[in-house]
Amino acid sequence: MKQKRVLFLTGTRADYGKMKPLMRALDDRKEFQVFIFVCGMHLSETFGGTFTEVLKDGYENVHIAYGLLQTQNASVNVGNTIAYLSGYVEHVRPDMIVVHGDRMEALAGAVVGALHNILVAHIEGGELSGTIDESIRHAISKFAHIHFVCTKEAQARLIQLGEEPDRIYVIGSPDIDVMMSDRLPSVGRAKERYDIRFERYGILMYHPVTTEYDRVGIYCRTVVDAVKCKMEL
Repeated sequence: MKQKRVLFLTGTRADYGKMKPLMRALDDRKEFQVFIFVCGMHLSETFGGTFTEVLKDGYENVHIAYGLLQTQNASVNVGNTIAYLSGYVEHVRPDMIVVHGDRMEALAGAVVGALHNILVAHIEGGELSGTIDESIRHAISKFAHIHFVCTKEAQARLIQLGEEPDRIYVIGSPDIDVMMSDRLPSVGRAKERYDIRFERYGILMYHPVTTEYDRVGIYCRTVVDAVKCKMEL
């Protein structure tokens, strides 16, 4: 039986972590051949050069798109990724391209797949987040042919967008697969790694506005100052 070639596109450590369980599941089956295209923030030393995390997992077919240096110009990033990925897709000729979420790299992957008549599978479509991220996510969903969503609410939104119900699968959040893994470090090791010396502590997460990159520093300082002020009351 001819192997089905499945190409995963990953641009960040975040989407890689969510797609890795699926990559592993397909890589363990003889009827599939897994290919991984690594680009985007993975290549930035500022964000840790996380392409090395993909390499150390030992997949056979990993392509690091070293030529795709990320810039602050999102439209340039999308254009460059489409051009570069198109050449790679013509070489590999995958049966399916898998993308995740709402990033520019995922949009580029969906566009390339759709224009090459290749099945596109989109993970975590139908979510609401506001700003440009939501527009990108919905655009990816319209280019995609198969949808793996987290909730029934997300499923309903894709149906409202005109997607065929029998192409939408509610699978829950891929994050749960990560959280339930028996390979995660213990709480003690995590506290040691991040030098958390307190018995009582909280974790604050802040998601910046994609189109306001130049003001992220101001916003972060405002959030931290507000938290410190609250703690002092």
